[in-house]
Amino acid sequence: MKHIHLNLKRFDIKKIYGGVNQSDDITLWSSSIVEKIEKELEQIKKEKDVEFTIFFPELHLLNAIKERKNKDSFFIGSQSVYELDSKVGGNFGAFTTKRTANSMVQAGVDSTMIAHSEERESLKNVLRSAGVNNFESINKILNQRIKRALESGLRVLYCIGETLEERENWKDVLKSQIEIGLDGVDKSKIIIAYEPIWAIGPGKTLPSYDAIDEIVRYVKEISNNCEVIYGGGLKKDNAKALSEIKSLDGGLIALTRFSGEIGFYPDEYIEIIKEFLYK
Repeated sequence: MKHIHLNLKRFDIKKIYGGVNQSDDITLWSSSIVEKIEKELEQIKKEKDVEFTIFFPELHLLNAIKERKNKDSFFIGSQSVYELDSKVGGNFGAFTTKRTANSMVQAGVDSTMIAHSEERESLKNVLRSAGVNNFESINKILNQRIKRALESGLRVLYCIGETLEERENWKDVLKSQIEIGLDGVDKSKIIIAYEPIWAIGPGKTLPSYDAIDEIVRYVKEISNNCEVIYGGGLKKDNAKALSEIKSLDGGLIALTRFSGEIGFYPDEYIEIIKEFLYK
């Protein structure tokens, strides 16, 4: 089975505030996306062995869930969860500002994405502000977030990847992220997204497809054969080539248009999926 995930990050922010959203009505943003793609995804699933997950900003989860007509068409995901949660006989909800796994399940969310490079960077910034430059504890925090997600019944996409400074030691970096991040976790319930952080962004040179294959095989070897998708950006111009990497189990889409009117466009999202799945 292939897995195609979509991370809508904060693409809901309108252009007048520095974002990329072209929608006239922010309250209809997620429901409009669901309305435009659900039937297409249902049809593709009838033809291909694939599952889809879309991670929405929290503000838009309820509208997306309400608009989705068929729970089997695609999974709806949150963008990470907190490392603590409510528990019968324990803390009943003192988690001000935090997005807990149980609150997401109660909302109707199916899945969550944990440890995206931007989430890792946010945690690093907290440590830097305290004068701490040893970031090993971040993997321990992410491990707790994964455990809370699984305990609540959420599916988990776990992101790993190395920065430019870490590139020469990528094996050690990824091994640490997997061994600590997935410590005590049932790995059969985890999908891993590999993000070459150093290669993400305008003007960056992507890793070669042979290099991606080598890394994916290494990640599977040390993770008890978790399924691995490419998290560095599945796009129209690389989808066909990435689909030919036999070790790869799918990809993560974000922006669909990288020039002109930069942003996410549902019709182009479907085009990327078809480029990857239909050879």
